[in-house]
Amino acid sequence: MTDSLVSNTVLVTVDSLRTDAIEPYGGDYDTPTLSVLADRGTVFENAFAHGNWTPMSFPSILASRPVFADTGRIGVDGENVTTLAEQLQAAGVATGGFNAANGFLTEHWGYDDGFDSFDAFVGGSTDGRAGEFVAAHPTWGAWLQLLTSPFRRAGNFLRGGSDEQPFTDASRMLDMERAATSFIAETDEPFFLWVHYMDAHTPYVPAPRYLRGTDRRVGKVRMLIAHVRTGLGWSVGDRTLADLRTLYQGAVRQVDASLERLLDSLDEAGVADDTAVVLAGDHGEEFMDHGHLAHYPKLYDELVHVPLIVDVPGLPARRVSEHVGLDAIAPTVCDLFGVDPADEWVGESLLPTIRDGVAPPETPIVTVTVRGDDVTQQPIPRSLDEGDLLVSARDTDWVYIQNTATGAEELYDRRADPDQGTDRSTDNDPEAAAAREHLRTVVEDHASMLASVDADDRDSGVDEDIETRLEALGYR
Repeated sequence: MTDSLVSNTVLVTVDSLRTDAIEPYGGDYDTPTLSVLADRGTVFENAFAHGNWTPMSFPSILASRPVFADTGRIGVDGENVTTLAEQLQAAGVATGGFNAANGFLTEHWGYDDGFDSFDAFVGGSTDGRAGEFVAAHPTWGAWLQLLTSPFRRAGNFLRGGSDEQPFTDASRMLDMERAATSFIAETDEPFFLWVHYMDAHTPYVPAPRYLRGTDRRVGKVRMLIAHVRTGLGWSVGDRTLADLRTLYQGAVRQVDASLERLLDSLDEAGVADDTAVVLAGDHGEEFMDHGHLAHYPKLYDELVHVPLIVDVPGLPARRVSEHVGLDAIAPTVCDLFGVDPADEWVGESLLPTIRDGVAPPETPIVTVTVRGDDVTQQPIPRSLDEGDLLVSARDTDWVYIQNTATGAEELYDRRADPDQGTDRSTDNDPEAAAAREHLRTVVEDHASMLASVDADDRDSGVDEDIETRLEALGYR
């Protein structure tokens, strides 16, 4: 370990967080905690996830490795994979990891590796029987929130305005928050803390308090209609789509409020001035941008363009327009601690950019997904051989996508067509043709690397609690 810039680092990941959902990226809704974080830190305006789903994205975040590159399976449990927590733990940093019940971020797939304290909150709840039911059936959480909120407000009033648990913990946010704040209070420096929020993931069940102040009033009936239509796969009109966006924004505001409490706990422990905070979305979310909702196996910007904000006390605020990938997170955090990165990590530290304004590398950002026969009905693939491999490459000006099984191609001009609406893969324009050839080589090299992986053992069976939680989130 060399000289460190900070004693502690908190990594905050938010499931399904679009860039346009928060103020630092031009969002219309109030996210004051994230705004403060951005105002004093470095905002990477063009950060991209390496997968469209949590299990496709997280190997790059917590192990700086491409998904499938080591075992042909999701997860970070390969023999030669060193996680960020393992690298820091070996250097003497105390490590805590708390995931608000995403079944793909559990011990089964190696995400506990290197953590002194770890809890994925899959199964059980401190909110009693109601919390356990909501954990298995989160859409019903919307109704529990609404039905119980008058009683909770009355109880809050009788207690003089103090309510430690103001709403049903549908997303396990409060459980995770309590564990994280306890870790901060009880751990001597230095420490690394990772927390993962699930509130912005479908089915979007924020507490009613976080819907107040939005530009649309989504009452009980409209909330029911929105959830029923999406749950049953019915067509979604403009009104229902707008209601879903409002519910989603309410969930993001719920995360923002929790993050404020988490950062306050750093102040209470007296370590805020020596703690870096890194915030990222693990992937985005679609609201009919390309014909669907949620995050099906596609590689357009609404699913892979994500927030990345790094606040390091004492360093100047910056906005960085160059493209970066989330595989830079692990080496950046190690650099903050003065710890060398693991040899097999593929990302490069962004600390020179954060500290000195040095432009990050111009390497195209590669993102992958696996698509089965039906875009909307498939389970999330748990190994490379469960569908067609789709790979995209992005540079400053172009997005190239290829189905490596069929050879189908797409090409988009990011400058003239930021929403990826006009495919130029057959365009003979010299600039488009040159971009297609360059990025096609990047994509095919990545696909060849994955195809060479020795993956004899691709068993993906998981225990009942994990499967229940995955099914509750819409995964089979």
